[in-house]
Amino acid sequence: MAEPIITFKNVSKTYTLYKNDRERFKALFIKPKHAKTNKALNNVSLSIERGEAVGIVGDNGAGKSTLLKMITGVAFPDEGEITVDGKVAALLELTAGFSMEMTGRENIYLKGYILGLSDSYIKEIEDKIIDFAELGDYIDQPVRTYSSGMKMRLGFAINVNIEPDVLVVDEALSVGDATFKKKCKNKIKEIISTGTTVLYVRQNASSGKDLFLRVIYLKKGTVMFDGPTDETLKIYEDAKAKAKKNNTASQTGK
Repeated sequence: MAEPIITFKNVSKTYTLYKNDRERFKALFIKPKHAKTNKALNNVSLSIERGEAVGIVGDNGAGKSTLLKMITGVAFPDEGEITVDGKVAALLELTAGFSMEMTGRENIYLKGYILGLSDSYIKEIEDKIIDFAELGDYIDQPVRTYSSGMKMRLGFAINVNIEPDVLVVDEALSVGDATFKKKCKNKIKEIISTGTTVLYVRQNASSGKDLFLRVIYLKKGTVMFDGPTDETLKIYEDAKAKAKKNNTASQTGK
């Protein structure tokens, strides 16, 4: 049996909702008495094995982003335990950590340092990143001169070329034109074939489904189903269709 690389044991996370930034600031000093809360994850337990490619689906507010933030170490649970055994690269906010005044090449090193990589390793993969990003002479221009698409290309190129143990993909294949999107998707397929663990998170159930054999369906912070791709996606689509039908019926009074 393969070794688990990610484990969630009875994980829960609740966020406090504030009306505005002023209320959020006040809460740093005075605990609000009647604050609204949202349970982003509710007693979630799951295990992902090393080398698995797993899809995660669910509507807005299902808990997908919170799950990812915990895997990447950005957020922490209120209850339960999380174990991640390896280096994680996340295709989430692709341009996070960039310095706008530094060049694209300099930002490759900056991002590498943030990810804990050594100078020698960054130098080793520098050309691969530059070739993949296809930025031409702009690689030596300040990132502030880049379009949003160019920044995303560079961010994607860095994250897919650092040879992570876990790659988290969230809506990142919307990068660039159709040709570059295909290149990104092929790169992820290549990464999967090397045995890297890949988590692919989408709201659109059918998008990218050829990349994985297993899908986890989240709803309001709870794992509703975890199983083979086609079976899980059918359950998810049926639930969406039922919810839409019920909503239409309530609006028409039938």
